[in-house]
Amino acid sequence: MDTEQFKQIVAEAVDSLPEEFLALLDNIEIMVADRPSSIQRRNLDMHRGEELLGLYEGVPLTERHASYGMVTPDRITIFRLAILDMVKTEEDIKNEVRRVVKHEVAHHFGISDERLEEMGGPV
Repeated sequence: MDTEQFKQIVAEAVDSLPEEFLALLDNIEIMVADRPSSIQRRNLDMHRGEELLGLYEGVPLTERHASYGMVTPDRITIFRLAILDMVKTEEDIKNEVRRVVKHEVAHHFGISDERLEEMGGPV
């Protein structure tokens, strides 16, 4: 699947989020990359062979204070090749992208991986 088709699937996944969540996606950019950059891998202390499907980088809403402002947008990056390596059918790709988008948006709202697991959400 080429990058443009994948970006369309990501856009559809974002658009499928409940309106009350979409309204709260504040100062955030959602993008697609093939793989994490060397800087992202280093910041996450990732080892060779480790895969990453998505990444939230920024200040979660729960940690923003009155002084929050004039900052670059938070970023959610969805990693195309990692997802395509994992699933093959278009339907499975769409499902996995939706799951990863929900997971990273949850981080934007300040929900940790541990809390997501407790809640039975997308981990």
